[in-house]
Amino acid sequence: MTIYYANGSPTTSLTTDDLRSALETTFAAISAPKKVLLLPPDQTRLFSRAGELTVLSHELLGDRVTDIMPALGTHSAMTPAQLDHMFPGIPHDLFRPHRWRDDVVQLGEVPADFVSNATDGIYTKSWPAEVNKLLRDGNHDLIFSIGQVVPHEVIGMANYNKNVFVGTGGVSGINESHYLSAMVGIDQTLGIADTPLRQILNYAQDHFCQDMPLLYALTVIELLKDGTKLMRGLYIGDDHETFYAAAELSRQVNIRHLPRAPKHVVAYLDPSEFKSTWLGNKAIYRTRKAIATGGRLTVLGPAVEEFGEDKRIDQLIRKYGYRTKSEVMQLVAENKDLAGDPSAAAHLVHGSPENRFDVVYAAGKLTDEEIRSVGFIPGDLNALMQRYDINTLQDGFHEDIDGTEFYFVQNPALGLWEAPLD
Repeated sequence: MTIYYANGSPTTSLTTDDLRSALETTFAAISAPKKVLLLPPDQTRLFSRAGELTVLSHELLGDRVTDIMPALGTHSAMTPAQLDHMFPGIPHDLFRPHRWRDDVVQLGEVPADFVSNATDGIYTKSWPAEVNKLLRDGNHDLIFSIGQVVPHEVIGMANYNKNVFVGTGGVSGINESHYLSAMVGIDQTLGIADTPLRQILNYAQDHFCQDMPLLYALTVIELLKDGTKLMRGLYIGDDHETFYAAAELSRQVNIRHLPRAPKHVVAYLDPSEFKSTWLGNKAIYRTRKAIATGGRLTVLGPAVEEFGEDKRIDQLIRKYGYRTKSEVMQLVAENKDLAGDPSAAAHLVHGSPENRFDVVYAAGKLTDEEIRSVGFIPGDLNALMQRYDINTLQDGFHEDIDGTEFYFVQNPALGLWEAPLD
């Protein structure tokens, strides 16, 4: 097991030339593969610079790149315009959609006793390790997974083998992983590298992927107050240590420790990234450990037009709404449709403020009635966008027009905010 490239610190700023050099060094060290599958994220990780790494890999490897599969998980397939924006110059006929309900195979099962030990008895079922069949049956001599390590609500720190087992995973694996993590607890997961779910995925990789030529490129991106995004680190390797090195740097640059808990947080959802609450609720996940009890989160989502990226999950969110953990557990026990989609149930838990603070959701393409029906307070997008000018606001505390204080977050996907709570 090898780390081929490791360069990162809180003051590092990697350029395109640095990325190209890192890839050249890596590809030379692994003896020039002949048939390559690239696994980048989709447009929901637009600022990861994974798109740039994918383009550079294609330039360096040429025709040896036979397949590119964005790790969609449950997300919608990328449109031609999105492909051109994130992967400029790469022919569309190289891209393969991942269909999480249809195109998967099971590699094995993580034993129930291991899952139970990892979760301290909270979850006692075995976990199915599923991947897109192209990973197992494509006869590639390199599967190059590319993505960003950043605090994450389900896995603790995003990417690494999550990109494989969830990004190209199937119904059972995705459902069970999300639900067991929700039962462990979001506040016990966010920003932690060695979570129960990570231990389970590591087991699956160690035991079921020995013949799979996996290699990982992991970026760490810091969003500065003025909106500048800097790549603070790049780690390329095929082992757990590659991930843990990236996760430690992410912990240093992506977790913001506020001196006090703001009573009001305003979070903006970039239209190029967020069109659903399934994704947009990162505004809730990533700020929940900072917002004062009894406070308010205002979400500005100009392009939010649906709840779930998946049609069935969208229907479940509309039917049950965002509820507390105990309420969702009761609903799962009483309703077969929700019990049949545990990832949707997990999402309902994660999206709930647990009655601790209010969520005002200004969604550009959902009605007030739709927003209210899932448990949020509708907001007037036009009025709020005028009140909170995203073109001039920087991350941090500001004075509102009524003299009160608010804290602005320009992209909740790129960090985690924490503050002392009562």
